[in-house]
Amino acid sequence: MSGDATGTTSHDTEHGPYDQVFVLLGWAWDVAAAARASTRYTVTHANVSEIGALGALIRVDADYAETVDLSRPLLAVPLPEVRTPIVIDGWHRIHKARETGVAELPVIFLDAHDERACRLMGGSVRRRW
Repeated sequence: MSGDATGTTSHDTEHGPYDQVFVLLGWAWDVAAAARASTRYTVTHANVSEIGALGALIRVDADYAETVDLSRPLLAVPLPEVRTPIVIDGWHRIHKARETGVAELPVIFLDAHDERACRLMGGSVRRRW
């Protein structure tokens, strides 16, 4: 499953919950690799309005968003020279939280090493799919 250039991620039910690629502008991450790395981190909580600041760039299927589990942590990664971590998994949860008035969501923040390990392209990486 893959996202498009505006950051949409698919939610095809034939695949596992992390069987996808998140694409935002010229960057892409393997969400399954990020999920595997996330098991080494503690779940924290983040303010939805802060962690979801890029929401205007992300297309969300509102009908699907109604069905998501808000207890499943978002996955976020740091980007070089960007102050705010980027959510690479969880935009439908962010949408549902906003629609239902939930102010905080669980989140796992990967470090720069794991961000780089799950990044497929973007920054100085010059790979093709």
